[in-house]
Amino acid sequence: MIVKSLKLTNFKNIADASLQFSPKINCLLGDNGMGKSNLLDALYVLSFCKSFSGMTDAMLVRRGESFAMLKGLYKRHGLDEELTIGFHPPRRKALKRGGKEYDRLSDHIGSFPLVVLSPADNALVDVGAEERRRFLDQIISQNDPKYLEALGRYNAALRQRNAMLRDLASPAADRSLFAAVEIQLDRAGTYIVNSRRRLIADLLPLFEKYYRTIARSDEGVELVYRSSMLDTGLSILDLIERERRRDEILKHTTVGPHRDDLDISIAGLPARRGASQGQIKTITTALRLAQYELLARSLGIRPLLLLDDIFDKLDSGRVGRIMALLVDENGPFGQIFITDTNRQHLDEIVADLPEKTPAGDDACRLWNVNDGIFSEISLR
Repeated sequence: MIVKSLKLTNFKNIADASLQFSPKINCLLGDNGMGKSNLLDALYVLSFCKSFSGMTDAMLVRRGESFAMLKGLYKRHGLDEELTIGFHPPRRKALKRGGKEYDRLSDHIGSFPLVVLSPADNALVDVGAEERRRFLDQIISQNDPKYLEALGRYNAALRQRNAMLRDLASPAADRSLFAAVEIQLDRAGTYIVNSRRRLIADLLPLFEKYYRTIARSDEGVELVYRSSMLDTGLSILDLIERERRRDEILKHTTVGPHRDDLDISIAGLPARRGASQGQIKTITTALRLAQYELLARSLGIRPLLLLDDIFDKLDSGRVGRIMALLVDENGPFGQIFITDTNRQHLDEIVADLPEKTPAGDDACRLWNVNDGIFSEISLR
């Protein structure tokens, strides 16, 4: 899958932009805050219907304007497909595929897969478990619609049970209602835990492969899924019953997949404690490349790969080995978008690329980005 062109109107700091892309590598050069990452975010929005920066829909609309519109023309399984998404707060955003609007945005997830590497990925190692759970959920959701449904059911039941726990002191509280909610937590939560367990089993060998290749080191890395259900061998219902009194005191649910974690270690030690900045960057890059290859295999389609300022904190050797992986004609990687503030980095990245792809298209295109304005410049 590739995106052939993109048109943006009133998106973040971009008033109006129309770009035609190379099917292989597309580079965006400019200072921080000029709009490079905003273009990547537009591609992310077309795949996930939300911003990877965590902005609300209203914040995606350019200041002073009442609406934003994104339109992408893709080639998917050999056929042209058009996606458009419009934001006009406070109205509901609307996503159309081939001119037909989706009834449920969740039905779109996974159809136009995408993987993004960014400086925010450091949170996968050195921040709380929520980021690591989100990482797992995003991979599985692009490949398994049932998982996304289970996640929605689980989160709805969790909110309901937590509200009931807070209301226990009320004379109107009905303890008999807990049973139905907890059955829902058990059914949906069991599917979530088992799906995450299978994902780690598939992801680990790919992660190890990419880490060794980029780091050129035999220092071992490991991923271990920590789940109260798997660790104890108890069902979620049994865990809830065991912790019922504690939950009533704390007024929230303390066990279940919403509390699980992914342990990442290097050389036998937790990465969040002993890894250097370069090791953390290598870990997160290897995780994302493993994610990409796993999705490409399972979906039978090459996702878009977005690299947002990823070369900071990496030495030239590791940068070179990453790019060798990405441009390998026999590798799994397809269309790539790269942002950087350093022209020299980008020139070095594409120095060994052919001028044309086998289809005759440009192998690489480069734009300078200045305050939301994109100007294409020559690489050679």
